[in-house]
Amino acid sequence: MRTPVLLADLRAALERDPAASSWLEVVLCYPGFHAITAHRAIHALWKARVPLVPRLLSQVTRFLTGIEIHPGATIGPGFFIDHGMGVVIGETTEIGRDVTLYQGVTLGGTSLQHGKRHPTLEDGVTVGVGASVLGAITVGANAKVGGGSVVVKDVPANSTVVGIPGRVVAQDGVPIRAVSDRPRVDMPDPEMERIAELTARVARLERILEERGGNDVSAAL
Repeated sequence: MRTPVLLADLRAALERDPAASSWLEVVLCYPGFHAITAHRAIHALWKARVPLVPRLLSQVTRFLTGIEIHPGATIGPGFFIDHGMGVVIGETTEIGRDVTLYQGVTLGGTSLQHGKRHPTLEDGVTVGVGASVLGAITVGANAKVGGGSVVVKDVPANSTVVGIPGRVVAQDGVPIRAVSDRPRVDMPDPEMERIAELTARVARLERILEERGGNDVSAAL
């Protein structure tokens, strides 16, 4: 079973990175592929309850690749980390099939309690550069998280999320118009009031000119 999973990871890099010219280049030069390959072996040791060794090996992988994946994280096949430097994946993270992360992504926790405290990314999710997905939340299938976003709430499937905090800006490919929840305050505008006053005076002058044939214009002033 392990071989098909690794082949899916290899295929993911070739399909999702236009710069990948061959499978040999991916195997030799892609730290994201190195990190996930090591993690799959380390995760097996973690599941077998081997003490200390999985954590030690994960730290060695972190040193070599710049990618930190806790041994307890569950990651499906077809996983791709593009570039990868600075990626952090927490212990109780669950990642589905065909997920893509870019450099600087954090899948982190917001609680000191034991148990589920890291996010779940369903199949086909893409998380952009420098984004943070925090807490025991779920990012739905095929959702996209924009670069630099901070997501702390569940994300619907087939949606796009951007901003701090993250908000849904598109659903099923249809843009969603943002509605501000800030109270609206109507402030006085002296310039607009002056323009309105002058416009009224001009209209009054035009009426007088029509009524008096152009005489006594000064009376209107």
